[in-house]
Amino acid sequence: MAVTHPPGVPVVDDGVLISTHPASGAEVGRVPVADEAAVAATLARARAATAWWVSLGFDGRKERLLRWRSIVANRLAELADLTGRETGKPEADAIVETSAALEHLDWAAGNARRVLGPHRTRTRLLLAEHSGHVEYQPLGVVGVIGPWNYPILTPSGPISGALAAGNAVILKPSEYTPMVGQWLADTFAEAVPEHPVLQTVHGLGDVGAALCRSGVDKISFTGSTATAKKVMAACAEGLVPVVIEAGGKDALIVDADADVPAAAEAAVWGAMTNAGQTCIGIERAYAVAPVYDAFVDAVVARAGRLRVGEEIGPITMPGQIDVIRRHIEDALQRGGRAVLGGADAVRPPYVSPTVLVDVPEDSAAIREETFGPTLTITRVADAEEALAKVNALPYGLGGAVFGRANAVRIARRMTCGMVAVNSTLTFVGMSTLPFGGVADSGFGRIHGDDGLREFSRAKAITVRRARSLLPAMTFERTPAQVARIARVLRMLFGRAPR
Repeated sequence: MAVTHPPGVPVVDDGVLISTHPASGAEVGRVPVADEAAVAATLARARAATAWWVSLGFDGRKERLLRWRSIVANRLAELADLTGRETGKPEADAIVETSAALEHLDWAAGNARRVLGPHRTRTRLLLAEHSGHVEYQPLGVVGVIGPWNYPILTPSGPISGALAAGNAVILKPSEYTPMVGQWLADTFAEAVPEHPVLQTVHGLGDVGAALCRSGVDKISFTGSTATAKKVMAACAEGLVPVVIEAGGKDALIVDADADVPAAAEAAVWGAMTNAGQTCIGIERAYAVAPVYDAFVDAVVARAGRLRVGEEIGPITMPGQIDVIRRHIEDALQRGGRAVLGGADAVRPPYVSPTVLVDVPEDSAAIREETFGPTLTITRVADAEEALAKVNALPYGLGGAVFGRANAVRIARRMTCGMVAVNSTLTFVGMSTLPFGGVADSGFGRIHGDDGLREFSRAKAITVRRARSLLPAMTFERTPAQVARIARVLRMLFGRAPR
């Protein structure tokens, strides 16, 4: 007889974390909960493994990371099934999520040497007798605190960058998705059986706090802005650096020359994929007056065809349903209209696609992260008004623009870390681009060159190769030499630009 529990609610029983399906409550799996001693022991094993991992060099690490990539790709169906059972997301969504994770893993493994390998810098005249060199050294052990909404892709970014840079990693998966996190660590151990270079610790928030205070060399956190502040406070006690990917309230601007059907299709994908449980999801849209009505009609038509229970899965975290309900009800009570869905759309554990119009800009549905399959659409006079409304919020994660003549210029003026032009969310899948936000959405970057450097420390080395022509940095310099230095400075820097 199958064991069932309260749907989606993490259960801790006698030192064991029990993961359940968010809709049925069926048990997915069990993992041991780590206490402070267990976290410390995990860190000790990681420290011991680091020296070996570093000694492999870029090529040795690349070979093993690509071996892990192949294991994950060949067991894609297994991972997609596990992810579906633990998060409720459709199989297709889990496959797409994994595809992006594999892309980032493959890129990090293949590009670490180019980005982080030692290189020589150009020498300037004042120190012409020296050569300058930069190398990027691993930090040591990186702690990764992952989310539940994308338990494969989101932690895979910092994990891939940190491992390729030469660090060992301790992953603390969300208590809602521990089995996916453990699966990643177990398959890595198949590819790299020699030492525990990637390990997991499981539990609730107190385990994440213990990891922050354990003595790791950096923390990469993905989650809400409120929790991010707690992570930073805990890390500050030991001056542990952090990279934070926090909440978002991403916006789409639809300009007058946009391809309206394409914009509507992308808006529905950006807002409704993964049941709207996407940090970079499109939660609000601003359409200029000439295309507003057509855009609303097209969004409603496309979103209205989505099948709840098939294309739209359950809300993974039960407590989020109350937030979604509150946002919809607040919008309606304050004069907004539901042109699709509405108050009746919330039927736990599912929420049907909901499109709201005429919603006040100071309402919860506009200003707070909803994390559900909802979208507000606001009519604006032009792109300038849209930009003012988009940039008025403290969040600054991602965004999107649809248009032709001015789309890129509009994108550059959005206060956020990433923008997709004539698409939505696509920057997350492009392994060459950095991923991260500004303001209340966090700081630091994963993915791309910046993501590799995020998990290393730059080290500068100068090598003297000849006698000094301008001996400035010595007590042996003569007045004549100082006068010569002064003449050179005037020659180099004294002429004003014309």
